[in-house]
Amino acid sequence: MAIAVIGAGIVGRGWAISFARAGHEVRLHDNLPEAGAAALNEIAALAADLERSDLLGGLAPADLCARIRAVPDLAGAVEWARHVQECTPESVETKRAVFAALDAAADPEAVIASSTSAILPSRFTEGLPGRHRCLVVHPINPPFLIPAVEIVPAPWTGVEAVERTAALMRDCGQSPIVMKNEAEGFVMNCLQGALLHEAFRLVAEGYASAEDIDIGMRDGLGLRWSFMGPFETIDLNAPGGIRDYVARYGPAYERIAKDQHPVPWGGALLDRLEQERRAQLPLDAMP
Repeated sequence: MAIAVIGAGIVGRGWAISFARAGHEVRLHDNLPEAGAAALNEIAALAADLERSDLLGGLAPADLCARIRAVPDLAGAVEWARHVQECTPESVETKRAVFAALDAAADPEAVIASSTSAILPSRFTEGLPGRHRCLVVHPINPPFLIPAVEIVPAPWTGVEAVERTAALMRDCGQSPIVMKNEAEGFVMNCLQGALLHEAFRLVAEGYASAEDIDIGMRDGLGLRWSFMGPFETIDLNAPGGIRDYVARYGPAYERIAKDQHPVPWGGALLDRLEQERRAQLPLDAMP
């Protein structure tokens, strides 16, 4: 299947690798003339690294790269494409302009997906004639290493577009999170935001250091959550399953919730967190 990737930055390159590794022909377009060739060079280097780590599924780097070509004009990139993955900068105005152009140029049967990590699809697809085939497909970058991907429909996105996209993602080795409705932060940022709010509060109110919080995630919850989710965890953590867990531990979590509240991410708290982190990792040693 032909897939168009619009935008040759980090996210676009990641998607190109994922699609090509799954056997699809990828047409990569960027509005900067030199970006396409530079992206192909970056992809070739990444493909070699992936092969060394046995992450190309037995595919030779040259064969993967042969499935990806840079196309200088947008119309040529989307011609015959059954899926279009937009990867342009995080700006509502940019998304609106690009999606209008894509909706006009792409095959009427093609799904048009945005890689945006924070902009609701309703904000840039509402006025499009083909808005029923537009949605967000947000990768947890890079998609060729991390399988989870958020599929977020606008209120007018058709069921077929969502189902086709979820099937394509599974075919490419991704694990789709199919949202029923759009929500600020999608799923991943909502979960991450809740955890970060508590991390900041526990440090702000003097309960733990930044490193203590990181240890708790890195050497505790992170290890557990790397192979099972929160609902699966609690279902397996009581003899009678999830209902038994809630009966046993629900009251404790209700008491905990009374103390939970957001704190500002700035001021003296941010100064302290920055000081702790720089002691752990100086800026000149940042990767």
